[in-house]
Amino acid sequence: MWQQVMRVRQRAIWSWEGFAHVWKTEGSLAQWIVANIVFGILALVLPLTAGERGMLLMGGIIVLAAECMNTAIERIVDDISTEKRDAAKQAKDCGSAAVAVTAIGVGVAWVCVIARLL
Repeated sequence: MWQQVMRVRQRAIWSWEGFAHVWKTEGSLAQWIVANIVFGILALVLPLTAGERGMLLMGGIIVLAAECMNTAIERIVDDISTEKRDAAKQAKDCGSAAVAVTAIGVGVAWVCVIARLL
């Protein structure tokens, strides 16, 4: 049991270190956090169901996760080589697309929720 607790603790430390790295090196994470704060407040003050509120808050968190994964892809690509290569550009662009697609998904959810309120 104690070993499992230590594993969870270590994973939490590694996760925090990864998040801190993205925070320090990627300005876009700060932008997404600001957007999450603004939309999180909106989700809490609007007359939403618990399910709607949860879906919208979760969506914002998923965008942050996608941004972390995008940064991981960029770091791996740059670690392999800094020379310009088509495959490297494609990998980075795909990571960026993943962030954009998750953000679009959250935007669609917001449109659906707001439409119900109107």
